[in-house]
Amino acid sequence: MENSECSRLESTETVSVHDFCEKLLEHVVHFHVMKLTEGFWLWVGTSPVLSNLAVSMSSRFDSMPLSTLLLGDSSDTTPTSLAQRLTKKTKKQVFVSYNLPVTDSNLTMLVENRIKKEMELHPDKF
Repeated sequence: MENSECSRLESTETVSVHDFCEKLLEHVVHFHVMKLTEGFWLWVGTSPVLSNLAVSMSSRFDSMPLSTLLLGDSSDTTPTSLAQRLTKKTKKQVFVSYNLPVTDSNLTMLVENRIKKEMELHPDKF
């Protein structure tokens, strides 16, 4: 690759970061979004921990996006299912790290609703 090609790639490919938080039930939940070229990385948690990581992407062979867990406990399906639903909504590759207790399904629903609200308010960040 020539230098002119490298400089062209550098100027068009950027990563942007967007943070927001919300008090949901008794937890202050932090959200960290890194917008990538053709997708985004979403971290959700109450403290700086990376206990799992899932990825999801659209498939031309199925209407349901593909998803898999890259890191963490495979019995916890929350990150993979959230990544899958976000991919279905955005048609982008999505990485999700969900670092909240899975004991309360109401919290999971509130978190997903908050993400969708933020996507409506700031679609350019996802």
